[in-house]
Amino acid sequence: QVQLVESGGGLVQPGGSLRLSCVASRFTFSLFGMSWYRQGPGKERELVAGIGSEGIYTKYADSVKGRFTISRDNAKNTLYLQMSSLKPEDTAVYYCAKKKSGSKATSFSNLNDYDYWGQGTQVTVSS
Repeated sequence: QVQLVESGGGLVQPGGSLRLSCVASRFTFSLFGMSWYRQGPGKERELVAGIGSEGIYTKYADSVKGRFTISRDNAKNTLYLQMSSLKPEDTAVYYCAKKKSGSKATSFSNLNDYDYWGQGTQVTVSS
């Protein structure tokens, strides 16, 4: 069974930084696009950033462009999200997700394109 395990969340002050990690196992990580999604209190799950299988193509939500960076290390089967200049509105549970085989490589916004999700890690931005 595919496993995605996120870590790195926590409480941070506005303007601070965090790096999230997602360790993947039991599938060939380097062959699949991956994404970070988040779900804030009372909100729908939304795309934060997506990355292609080789780490070349990336896509970001407008709300995080210039502040967040998605990356991956295929040798370590790990997905990352570097978050800086954090704002209270970034408070959410952050999930990593694996794209389905055959889904469009440059499309990351459709929840139906994903077949596995991590358990999530809480990020709280507050003073």
